[in-house]
Amino acid sequence: MWIDGGHHTGPIGGRPLISPRDGSVLTTLAAADTRTLDHAVASARAAFERGTWSRATARQRGRVLRLWADLVEAERETLALLISLEMGKPISAALDVETRAAVSSLRWYGEIADKLMDESPRGVDGALALVTREPIGVLGMITPWNMPITLLTWKLAAALAAGNSLVVKPADQSPLSTLFLAELGTRAGLPDSVLQVLVGRGSVVGAAMGRHPDLDGLSFTGSTAVGKGLLSDAGASNAKQLWLELGGKTPVVVLPDADMDAAADAIAWGITFNSGQLCTATSRLIVHESVQEQLTVLVVDRIRAKVIGDPLESSTEIGPLASSTHRSDVLAHIERGLDDGAVLVSGSADPLNGPGWFLEPVVFTHVQPQMALAQDEIFGPVLSILSFRDTEQAIALANDSVYGLGSSVWTRDISQAVKISRCLDAGMVWVNCFEEGDMTVPFGGRKQSGHGADKSIHGLEKFTNLKTTWIQL
Repeated sequence: MWIDGGHHTGPIGGRPLISPRDGSVLTTLAAADTRTLDHAVASARAAFERGTWSRATARQRGRVLRLWADLVEAERETLALLISLEMGKPISAALDVETRAAVSSLRWYGEIADKLMDESPRGVDGALALVTREPIGVLGMITPWNMPITLLTWKLAAALAAGNSLVVKPADQSPLSTLFLAELGTRAGLPDSVLQVLVGRGSVVGAAMGRHPDLDGLSFTGSTAVGKGLLSDAGASNAKQLWLELGGKTPVVVLPDADMDAAADAIAWGITFNSGQLCTATSRLIVHESVQEQLTVLVVDRIRAKVIGDPLESSTEIGPLASSTHRSDVLAHIERGLDDGAVLVSGSADPLNGPGWFLEPVVFTHVQPQMALAQDEIFGPVLSILSFRDTEQAIALANDSVYGLGSSVWTRDISQAVKISRCLDAGMVWVNCFEEGDMTVPFGGRKQSGHGADKSIHGLEKFTNLKTTWIQL
């Protein structure tokens, strides 16, 4: 673990960490318990109260974050290797997406840290009113295995720029990259105990974080069911603030006038990137009936052309799923889709032979809106294709989900693009593209996809408390 700047290790539990690329044992993990959590929170609280970080100037905090970004950039190959080994992401994606996102997040919040302004409302007679933002205190962060560094640094960089202390619990499957990131943070000048990293079971440590009375807030990225449980735990303890990024079931609405080749490229990439283990994966293609057959052929051809293989090979585009258990869950969804009457037009309902948790991407047609294929977040390379007759039906199909994270619209008609975008009940809409954006724009969902945006100024503001000071003159 990484506690008190690496000086405190915590209990050793002897649980092996298995690599999904070949089933080999990477290392033996520590196992935090509730006592370890209590120690980490108490140390983070003491660091917050000492003020070496919380009361440091914004310029000082920004300098550390920028140096941290430089260290991540210098060590990007090591960080990418850890990500690829622990969760199976192709090394090219670990380098080009994960490490780049970490550098971008740390550098962006480091650069903006000393450029934010407090407020003093005009027109107040006989008084001076000040509206300031202060760090919340000690925050917990429970992070996922699918994008272990990207999603962590979006939150971590913003929360640290605001002056908070953090206790991070990475996913059981992917702690190594988070531990290495924390070590780099200490090398960059982050004071001991400002960032604590606990390794342990989510059912033990994660649940205890939801109930912990001395955590002032908790960020969670993961399943909707676990997120709902944490809401209950927070309410039953100290009513701490929660920011949740939960599931998704991205609708991709394609009108007949769309650029079919560009749409096919985006859809095929979106359902196979990270082996479909993405909250915004293009899992629901909602296409006009007049071009359904044409687009299906284009998408299938592109998916079949992608290279499945060892994630450590630079040519690999699709790696394994993160665990044997998760692959079994995805296969169960495929079997249910067949039982419900959907037609499998590409891929297989059987796992690929050989070591590792590999699975061929699957495409279904004749999917009905009420089927589990169209409603459940499968979190794997499974594409469901539905058709529509008119725009109103397309919008209804797209919004027929408990989730509301990402969405995409494809059309050359700007009026239609704007109309549909305004009607989609999702936190993000990509028009004639997919997964585009940068650190200046927020990322977040609504409905059962959670709440609380990451990235941009909004991603920092959520980790602060507003204070009004009224000075009578």
